[in-house]
Amino acid sequence: MSDMMNKVRAAASQMPGAATASLEIDPVLIESGAIRKIAPYLKEKGYARVSLVADKTTYEIAGQSIEAAIVQAGIRAQATLVAPNAQGDVIADEASLVQLILDVKKFGAEVILAVGSGTLHDIARFSAYAVSVPFVSVPTAPSVDGFNSVGAPLILRGDKTTIQTIGPSAIFADLDILTKAPSALVAAGFGDMLGKFTSLFDWSFGRASADEVYSGVVAEMTREALRKCVDRVDEIASRSPEGIRILTEALVESGFAMLLLGQSHPASGAEHHLSHYWEMEFLRTGRKQILHGAKVGVACGVIAGLYKELAEKGPLPSLPEEKQGAIREELARIPSVETIKGWLRQVGGPSETSELGVSEELLARSLQTAHRIRMNRHTLLRAYNESR
Repeated sequence: MSDMMNKVRAAASQMPGAATASLEIDPVLIESGAIRKIAPYLKEKGYARVSLVADKTTYEIAGQSIEAAIVQAGIRAQATLVAPNAQGDVIADEASLVQLILDVKKFGAEVILAVGSGTLHDIARFSAYAVSVPFVSVPTAPSVDGFNSVGAPLILRGDKTTIQTIGPSAIFADLDILTKAPSALVAAGFGDMLGKFTSLFDWSFGRASADEVYSGVVAEMTREALRKCVDRVDEIASRSPEGIRILTEALVESGFAMLLLGQSHPASGAEHHLSHYWEMEFLRTGRKQILHGAKVGVACGVIAGLYKELAEKGPLPSLPEEKQGAIREELARIPSVETIKGWLRQVGGPSETSELGVSEELLARSLQTAHRIRMNRHTLLRAYNESR
């Protein structure tokens, strides 16, 4: 991973005031057998008590063997298996956070290992931040780009709220485990990456319309990670070891881009707001959750279609005349809706809202109000709704 870290350091050197958390993640391993290096890492760091957070599935896949290796290395370990909700979903809500925080404090853990995908990382990230200990990322599926971000999207009193916390101190992504991840999780990771098409546009729009914080270096870093996924979609779709490596590296690179900026702008725009809105609606009505990346991929297609329609109708709202041309050029970078849906189908993921169980009524309502989830973001969706 020296190439990736060299790229991150080079980007940081071009950004005065860049967040330095990304430069402190060491090691970043995306390779076969990576989990075998976790116990030696913990031993070298001098940790005596380690909390491991997983769910029933990820504990069986990787957590159990990691815990055994840690104990064999002479380190005390305790596993917390986060309990699912009534629908059988593990979610990052108050109950999950309290469960882990109490376990960590009672055990006196000096570090938390997050063994799983996005939700378990969010639970571990916030809990580590709350009790002032570091956490280590151990992804079990290439499903999201948030493994190394500082933002923890949580469900608090039924609402989706992102809390700025801490990034991991190390990442151990074992390709032997990642290549065995269910196809749906691989497709979700690809969907999360496709969402960068619309999030990068919304970021440019927010800069032009409301002077939002912006970094061309971070934007290009995110765009390059996205480009790699699209260029190698055939290998990702076939779930070859090389395809999984490419997808995992792209997801981690996107996370580094967010870390450098200290915000999620490059990777989260209106497509994420729709996804969060649908998630909260499913929780409110007691329905089983849909994978985050699956929702983001479909939402990217929805937003792409809406934005291109708006561009055809006339001037884009909230933009002065002199900025219309440049933002329209940014909009042209977004592929057609048909292309986005084709890629999603190719990797075996959903491409239509109906496949997610999102009704026409919910879709229409989310397009009208989802922008309110993040009122500090000036997306084109927000500008459109506020101009009507």
